Amino acid sequence: MATVGDIGVSAFINILGAFAFLLAFALLRIQPINDRVYFPKWYISGKRTSPTHRGNFVGKFVNLNFKTYLTFLSWMPQALRMSEAEIISHAGLDSAVFLRIYILGLKIFGPITIMALLVLIPINVSGGTLFFLSKELVVSDIDKLSISNVHPKSIRFFAHISMEYLFTFWTCFMLYKEYDRVASMRLRFLASQNRRAEQFTVLVRNVPYVSGRSISDSVDNFFKKNHPDHYLCHQAVYDAKKFARLIRKRDRLQNWLDYYQRKFERHPDKRPTRKTGFLGLWGERVDPIDYYKQQINDFDRRLTMERQKILKDPKSIMPAAFVSFNSRWGAAVCAQTQQSKNPTLWLTNWAPEPRDVYWKNLAIPFVSLSIRKLVISLAVFALVFFYMIPIAFVQSLANLEGLEREASWLRPVIEVKFIKSFLQGFLPGLALKIFLYILPTVLLIMSKVEGHVALSVLERRAAAKYYYFMLVNVFLGSIVAGTAFEQLHAFLNQSPTQIPRTIGVSIPMKATFFMTYIMVDGWAGIASEILRLKSLIIFHLKSMFLVKTERDRERAMNPGSVDFPETIPSLQLYFLLGIVYAVVTPILLPFILVFFAFAYLVYRHQIINVYNQQYESVAAFWPHVHSRIIASLLISQLLLLGLLSTKKAANSTPLLVALPVLTLAFHKYCKHRFEPAFRKYPLEEAMEKDIQDQTSEPNASLKSYLADAYLHPIFNSFKEVELSEVRVDKNQTQIPSSSVEGSKHQHSPSHPVSEAGSPSPPHYSYHYEDQQDYNVHHYEQPYSFFHYGAESPSNGYRY
Repeated sequence: MATVGDIGVSAFINILGAFAFLLAFALLRIQPINDRVYFPKWYISGKRTSPTHRGNFVGKFVNLNFKTYLTFLSWMPQALRMSEAEIISHAGLDSAVFLRIYILGLKIFGPITIMALLVLIPINVSGGTLFFLSKELVVSDIDKLSISNVHPKSIRFFAHISMEYLFTFWTCFMLYKEYDRVASMRLRFLASQNRRAEQFTVLVRNVPYVSGRSISDSVDNFFKKNHPDHYLCHQAVYDAKKFARLIRKRDRLQNWLDYYQRKFERHPDKRPTRKTGFLGLWGERVDPIDYYKQQINDFDRRLTMERQKILKDPKSIMPAAFVSFNSRWGAAVCAQTQQSKNPTLWLTNWAPEPRDVYWKNLAIPFVSLSIRKLVISLAVFALVFFYMIPIAFVQSLANLEGLEREASWLRPVIEVKFIKSFLQGFLPGLALKIFLYILPTVLLIMSKVEGHVALSVLERRAAAKYYYFMLVNVFLGSIVAGTAFEQLHAFLNQSPTQIPRTIGVSIPMKATFFMTYIMVDGWAGIASEILRLKSLIIFHLKSMFLVKTERDRERAMNPGSVDFPETIPSLQLYFLLGIVYAVVTPILLPFILVFFAFAYLVYRHQIINVYNQQYESVAAFWPHVHSRIIASLLISQLLLLGLLSTKKAANSTPLLVALPVLTLAFHKYCKHRFEPAFRKYPLEEAMEKDIQDQTSEPNASLKSYLADAYLHPIFNSFKEVELSEVRVDKNQTQIPSSSVEGSKHQHSPSHPVSEAGSPSPPHYSYHYEDQQDYNVHHYEQPYSFFHYGAESPSNGYRY
């Protein structure tokens, strides 16, 4: 078991590591050669240019302004300078609300930490129970600060119960205020939006096949019949995996052509040449510019043939469609009602925003969805138990004394002071972090197999799986396995009737392990996040060996986004640890508080300067955050109830019974009061927005505006595609070539204009397969239509 000295060693190692990461970041970020790694957000928005284009040769790589080295920590106050309104305008509501989770943690645990340290620590220290049990149980000085040190049947337990009530009421009060604020922010955000394609569009799945009729005709007939006053048009969804592969190959050829053309422009006196074999090592020597132009022309012909094949083959049309309406009200009615007496057909829901669509899962039938979810649920269940093996191994490192008593041959090695402190104070948290490294990726793949059609939903489902995993394995698994290793001697030598008492005393002692985990993951781990060492190395490797054009350089920049499937469950684990141990072992709370403050600062900097969100869910994840903090409260109450029962506190324990009931009643109230704002779109709100649009733009043509909003990514990425062939209105499959030419002039690839002058929605990066390389628009500016009363300055944060 970790002692005060072991915790000190762990704190020293992690603080030193965090300081080293921060120092390295502060120095690397001001070097011109690293500018795209640490400020990609500003490059994407077009408000920053590369400093490597200015100055002398050395100045392109190394910062020669020595004054900046004296203010290398200036990023900290600058990260706090941007207001929340400006963050919403700059990075979107999702990013702003994500930061509010850290603020919520500080608001909850700040007062709780002060109260717990002032009231509960003195009560626990003066208990003295562990002094008498030290011969049969493995204890440390830190454990004497926990509730385990209080005598059985002691009147002191009334203080712990009172604190549990106080902490619960304070947490619920802050949760209510935050839920109310986030719900208001969401509604204001939606109300402030200009016309958006997803406001008028519904995703229809499981469209039934009708003999002699295409899917497109079935959709058109169904909605003309059942929504005659509001149905506008629809966009079919195509199965085009082969076409997508050809697009990616064509992009690679185009990249090589751009590279050799730029090379020839720099040295016009020398025409470039290369061999046609693998990596240019063998084969016929040719002029690469002419060679790649010919290759691209051949690919264009193949793409045209493949596209025509897809458009003419009824089997290529998936049983799904994006159906658009002439009003938000009509779309809301369709999205929030059952369309058929057979509830498995004509399934409707709000369409994700175009960036958020995961095209690969659109065609999965209803029966297959149910089977997939069942299989994945069983797989997650098996994965949880499989991970019990490494969790038990980690706990064996954290609790060496129990092993020493039963395996005395390990004692000579373990008893070396520094080795013991390292093994118990630092290695367990690091080992657990390593074992958890690949898990979020595995769970995200599982969520994709489940069949969800939006990236935001995929990430929320992966986050839910990761949370349950953290709850069962990291929290409960560490306690059970750790208690077994910790008190191995007591378990083997006591009578079965004494085992519950031993567990009741031992569970609070696991706080020492969680302290080491918080320091590794929440201190050093967060510091490593801001350094972006992996992204830095990959960027420079790509720049050296793969980057041939500016488009390559933009791809190599890869700013990433907030990793919701991993960060939100980890946050919820910290809430769980803080709430559970606030009464049981209060000394853990300062570690939690440091994490929330430090992580808030780091993620604020990353959101302002680095991350570029792939989608905007308008804080749809907040109900899950709220529900899991409520679950943490319930777990803490039940755990304290169990602990007091082992302490024979018969007089005080019944007072806790009412607390879980009150907590559940509060959760039910919040669910009915706030959650509808995150699940449904009020018809009243929809009608108000429609009336505003009719007043401000009476002649706007919605049909033209929505024409290619949900155009399949393969057609959006191929610049020569005749858009009119795959337009929304599917009363005819193809349009004559003359119309095609007219469409080309009428609708430019980047910003088509409607008949009434309404610009078509911007095209975003789509997600058909796991790679996005074939898309023309890889990086788009973040949501900038929501100003919230403040404009994002162009130069205020370019540091």
